[in-house]
Amino acid sequence: MRPARRRRLVDEVRADWKVSIRRACATLRVDPSLYHYKSKRGEQAELKQRIKETAQTRVRYGYRRVHVLLRREGWHVNAKRIWRLYREMGLQLRNKTPKRRVKAKLREDRSDATHSNQVWAMDFVHDQLATGHKIRVLTVVDTFSRFCPVVDPRFSYRGEDVVAALEQACRSVGYPRTIRVDQGSELISRDLDLWAYQKGVELDFSRPGKPTENARVVQRHVPGGVPERPLVPEP
Repeated sequence: MRPARRRRLVDEVRADWKVSIRRACATLRVDPSLYHYKSKRGEQAELKQRIKETAQTRVRYGYRRVHVLLRREGWHVNAKRIWRLYREMGLQLRNKTPKRRVKAKLREDRSDATHSNQVWAMDFVHDQLATGHKIRVLTVVDTFSRFCPVVDPRFSYRGEDVVAALEQACRSVGYPRTIRVDQGSELISRDLDLWAYQKGVELDFSRPGKPTENARVVQRHVPGGVPERPLVPEP
């Protein structure tokens, strides 16, 4: 039984039976020093807020990956403290929870890009060949110039394939400041997260069940699902 629960039991006994702290502690076999102990650790409100913000934008990240992101930002905390706060705030992952029950907090409105390579939008579109084989097309759109640096069709995609396609495009047109992505398994992979961190690229995740927050890619495709030809930026 945790110390906080023991203190609550002592308070309940005192309130119900009108006895002293010493008598209640003796009855419940709780050390009086435990009851009177005051934590010197503080509320850690700033750290809790940052953990909560990270968990809201990267909903499929557990406490270990949240800890990695915080260390990158300069927080000198160990994984045990992150786990304790993560659990206190009820942020544990529930893999079997139906998606219709997932709730996401409102996020701040995104500002429009003002120049090329400031914001990219990335997503997959699907199509089917005449032979019946299904293909997936990784499409990246510059939200300012409408240029498509990546239109890469494959039969299957993994996180490392996404990184390879992005790296090849960035060598030609440069690295973006931000890439807007959804919560797809390939887009929340560790490979993409590590690549973005090493290259100084921010991954801006949309909320679960809100595809319109990353609608730039959808607008660049015709109804049949086949991507348009990539546009060349105007001089």
